[in-house]
Amino acid sequence: MARLSEIFDLQMGKTPARANSDYWDNGTNSWVSIADLSGYEKYVEDTKEQITDKAVQEIGIKAVPPNTVIMSFKLSLGKTAITKEAIYTNEAIMAFIPNGRYNISPDYFFYMLSGKDWSKGTNRAVMGATLNKATLGEVDVPVPPIEKQQYIASVLDKLSDVISLRKQQLAKLDELVKARFVEMFGDPILNQKGFPSYTIDDVIEFQGGSQPDKKYFEYAPSEDNIRLIQIRDYKSDKFITYIPKSMARRFCTVDDIMIGRYGPPIFQILKGIEGSFNVALMKATPKMGNREFIRQFLKQDCLLEYLEGLSKRTAGQDGIQMDKLKGYPFPYPPIELQNQFADFVVKIDRQKLTIQQSLDKLEVLRKSLMQEYFG
Repeated sequence: MARLSEIFDLQMGKTPARANSDYWDNGTNSWVSIADLSGYEKYVEDTKEQITDKAVQEIGIKAVPPNTVIMSFKLSLGKTAITKEAIYTNEAIMAFIPNGRYNISPDYFFYMLSGKDWSKGTNRAVMGATLNKATLGEVDVPVPPIEKQQYIASVLDKLSDVISLRKQQLAKLDELVKARFVEMFGDPILNQKGFPSYTIDDVIEFQGGSQPDKKYFEYAPSEDNIRLIQIRDYKSDKFITYIPKSMARRFCTVDDIMIGRYGPPIFQILKGIEGSFNVALMKATPKMGNREFIRQFLKQDCLLEYLEGLSKRTAGQDGIQMDKLKGYPFPYPPIELQNQFADFVVKIDRQKLTIQQSLDKLEVLRKSLMQEYFG
């Protein structure tokens, strides 16, 4: 075992002043923020933002060398990646630059960090969702012989490749559903099929969420409480929350169409959890038509782009503008076509379920191996 500060020089990044356009406009230097770290991809290459040479020179930001492990250590803890080229980072990203005292594989270290739970024990954040450089430097990590490191990394690489393949298969099936929708129903704005024209408000009823004060939140199930569903719960069961049944006001089933009201990203179309939903969610209930057809209508890229565009043009607006959403055109095809599409979706969902079950087993295996290798 060795402390991180004994193995690496820990280097934090910086954020150039946003108000200075000379630091950002036409920048060519990749600049990593937490948004660029998915938590799943091993390498970080393309970044959403770039900074200029002037920013590099004037704010004294240091480059992170290629083949260096970086990790978010503020707000969203533990998102890890390896750099493929020299890049710069913001102050929420720590770069682990080997100091030469230990022979350590970046691939091994990537897996070790990405499997660590930074919310428990001696790794717990000291100020909210934040670590600091000194505390991070004191963390002990295993450093086996380089041959063992390379073996561990190779095993996890192979497993990660299979996991990535399963995720790609799921994404391809989602794309297939979108393509089938466009083929059958066309563009809602152009309405090339000549369907009767309605608005979203004519077809869908929206119901906002509700929740009591946080002092009433509970963290274990009982006969007297009900799950309080939040946007994050559709990604992870790590933070399950309950509220007294007597205080629950809004309810949803696993099949209901649920929408994330706030972002980023805004307007996430969600399903699969039963309970009482909070104020960041709303339920879309069809007034007429097939629910699966309507669910896919709401998932169209053109609708999302429309709502995101409105959000970006409105100062301080990071949620859905309900009047604009309700006024969006809704070409209404015959119910027979809607049902035909829904049957297609059911078949695709069966395939997705099989792949997801395989993916879940692979994730369990991955956790088991991480525990075996890193403790």
